[in-house]
Amino acid sequence: SAEVIADAAGPRRVDPGSPVGVAVAVALTKGGLEDVVTAVTELGAVRVVPFVSERVVVRWDATRSARGVERLRSAARAAAEQSRPARLPVIEPVADFADLLGRPGLVVADRLGVPAGVLEPPAAGEWMVAVGPEGGFTADELERAAVCPRLALGPHVLRAVTAPVAAVAALSARISDGSG
Repeated sequence: SAEVIADAAGPRRVDPGSPVGVAVAVALTKGGLEDVVTAVTELGAVRVVPFVSERVVVRWDATRSARGVERLRSAARAAAEQSRPARLPVIEPVADFADLLGRPGLVVADRLGVPAGVLEPPAAGEWMVAVGPEGGFTADELERAAVCPRLALGPHVLRAVTAPVAAVAALSARISDGSG
């Protein structure tokens, strides 16, 4: 039996983390959700909630939903092994857009929103940004989410697999910029 002795090369570093985390609710798409989960894991997202909204084309039954969520969890674990974030994001079961509306800290990605620097982060807990499907949220969904702040992701129309990554990056930068 061999013995291994290791000496630390420097002082121990502890990442205290932020009192505010960034979560993302992402509409189901025909493909690319594993890539979204990989990217937002690397960016430090604390939670991912796949959801169904009115314009979502993809509909998962219970069996497909369970398999899909497990694939997303595997993608998060693989991304965490590579990028070593402070924590692994929680991948929740598929929800409906209506289920997101009661969550504290909910922000809706919308071309008519404001830049992340304008938004006031919650004092603690998490910001959850909901990013709609290709074609965005319907007028009815936006009306139901009228009390939620709106986050603009820039001047261009982003794909449904690009927008969640941009949203997590923007809100994470807002938290870490020292003013939030």
